[in-house]
Formats: sequence, structure tokens, C-alpha cells
Amino acid sequence: MASSVHASSLPVHQARNAALACAVVLAVALGVGRFAFTPLLPLMLKSGALDIRHGGWLASANYAGYLIGALSCAAIRIDHARMVRLALVWTIALTLAMGVVHVFWVWAAIRFAAGVVSAWAFVFASQWGLRRLAELDAHGLGGVIYAGPGVGIVATGLLGAAAAALDVPAPWVWIGFAVSSGVAGALVWKTLVHHAPATRARANAADRAAAASTHVDSIGLVGLYSLAGFGYIITATFLPVIARQALPGSPWPDLFWPAFGLALIAGALIAARLPLSWDNRLLSAACYVIQALGILLGIVFPSALGFGIGSALLGLPFTAITLFAMREARRLRGEAAAGLMGYATAAYGLGQIAGPLVAAPIATHTGTFSIALWIAAAALALGAVGLILLGMRGKQR
Repeated sequence: MASSVHASSLPVHQARNAALACAVVLAVALGVGRFAFTPLLPLMLKSGALDIRHGGWLASANYAGYLIGALSCAAIRIDHARMVRLALVWTIALTLAMGVVHVFWVWAAIRFAAGVVSAWAFVFASQWGLRRLAELDAHGLGGVIYAGPGVGIVATGLLGAAAAALDVPAPWVWIGFAVSSGVAGALVWKTLVHHAPATRARANAADRAAAASTHVDSIGLVGLYSLAGFGYIITATFLPVIARQALPGSPWPDLFWPAFGLALIAGALIAARLPLSWDNRLLSAACYVIQALGILLGIVFPSALGFGIGSALLGLPFTAITLFAMREARRLRGEAAAGLMGYATAAYGLGQIAGPLVAAPIATHTGTFSIALWIAAAALALGAVGLILLGMRGKQR
């Protein structure tokens, strides 16, 4: 009896380990590798190592790397678990390099490489993790995987706030992030191993019908997903800087980024449990509207409460938007969705590249981020309208 109970609990244990391992990978690769720059930007600006314009260039270099990394995933034939491990190691090494090197053009190269690696980590950890959960019949744990970036954002945000309060130099914080990421990676290293995929016994009618969906819907998904990347990234990149400008001397600005991360965690867990039958386009449209409202709150009510609620509204749909976009790609193309997912991820990356390049010069010339934030909110509103129209078009068919 005891052995049978142990056997039945083994898949549950394996599923939890797989989900947690992927969450740690995404926490390191995205929460640290991509987004640690956000809470550390004020420290780097204060030390004179950067100005806003150069900060925008570093952010865009990272997003350009993410774009290239996303596009390259389709051509990579290395085992998924091995790619996840490589991405984890490279993220740690590149984070350490940010604290050791103090030359701008080298920083730009490091941030570009970190973007490439974070895209690899996201794609291959998602593929490996979701496949394992499907094999173990534990689809509900998918939300744990995509809560990982939020955990990383909260951790780096709180540590960045503490470093700012204690006046710790930014290079030492980068090094601390690298060491912490190494410890986290070591804890899950043994879990990230290759498993032979389960035999695919069926290709259901829904998959075949999805693969025959219209080309227009696919183009719409890619184009509108790029607006999500553009809309959120301006606030996500410059949030602590924007809040410090609006609330000089306040202790709150350094806490808005962790609030974004906490909301992201909640949003990931909630989105994974929504019924699969709900229209992904309308769900995405609702997410776009929520993020736009979060941005507008920071403009219209530039107070601690306004920025706090705005940060939560920006973070809540962050991972949900990605989840719904990937589900929609699968609905449209079924088992052949990988190509469409790659194009959508690349379009999202293009939006992220454009965001800081638009925002930083405007902020430099006007002395405020308000105009750039209005542009970001308008982009998200436009994307929501487009998604609603796509949804209505689908219902008419």
C-alpha cells in the first residue's frame, strides 16, 4: 500500500520540481538577466556612469538581443534541457560582467548578449517545462512557470531599493545579483535534464482546423502583439526614474518596481487557470486596456498611490498577455504554431526596441516622460481595438 501511494505521488512531485525549476530559470534569465537593469538604472545615473539617453541605448541593446534570440530559436536543434542550462550559465556570467566592466560599448555588447540568452531561456524553458507538465498531466502548474519572472523582478527590485537606501555602488549590486543567481541555478540544475518525449498518439481535429485558419488572423496577431511590447516597455524600463522625478525625496519610488513584480506573479497564476474556451483575443484586449490604465494613472495622478496602483495594473497582465498570445498562435496553427510564435515574439521584441528609443529622446528634450507615456497608452489602446475587431471577425466566420 505504501509503495503504491509513493508511486502515485511521484508524478506530482516531478511536475512540481519541473515547474519550480523553470520558474527559477525565468526568474534568473528574465527577472535578473533582462529586468535587473530597471532598478539599477537610478544608481547608475546617480554615479554618473550613464545618462538617460545612454540608458535608453543599453535598454534597446538588450531588447535587440532578445529579438535576435527569439528569431534564432527556430534554427536551434540542441536538446531543450541543455539549452536551458546554457542560458542559465550565460545569464549568470553576463550579469557578473556588468559589475566588473565599466566601459559603455562593452556594456552595450553585454546587454545585447543577455537579451539573446534570455530569449533562449524563455523559449526553451517554456517548451521543456510545458511538455513535462503535459506528460505528467499537471497543466495547472503552468502558472508557476510564468510567475518566475515576477519573483525575479520582486527580488531585484527590493535589493535595488535597499542598495539605493544604503548607497551601495551599482557594480557591487550587479555582482551580488550574479552570485544569487548562481546559487538559485545550482538548486535546480539536476532537475533540468533531458526526458524522451511521450509518443504522440493523436493529432485531433481541432489542431487540423486551427492549422487551416486565415493568414490575416496570423498577421493581425503578430502586429498587435508588437504594440504590447512597445506599450509596456517605456514604463517598465524607466519606472523608478519616472517616479523619482514625480516624487523627489520620497521613499516610495524604489518600491513601485517590486509592486510590478508582485502583480505579475498574481496575474500569471490567475491567467493559467482561466478556461481554455475563452477567446484569447478578447482576453488580450482586456489586458491591453488594464496596462494602458496603469500607465495613465501615473500621468494623471503622479502620487505614491497613483504610481502604486499603476504599477500593479501594468504588472498584472504582463505574463497573461504572452500566455494568451501563445494560445492564440496554437489555435490558429495547431501543431505548426512554433513559427507563428517565433514571429510574434520577434514582433514583441521590435516593440520593446522602439519603446526606449522613442522615450529617451523625448524625455531628454522635454524634461518629462509624460508625452512618451501618453504614446505608450495610445499604442495599447490601439492594440485593444485591433484585438476586439479580430475577435468580432472570427465570430462572424
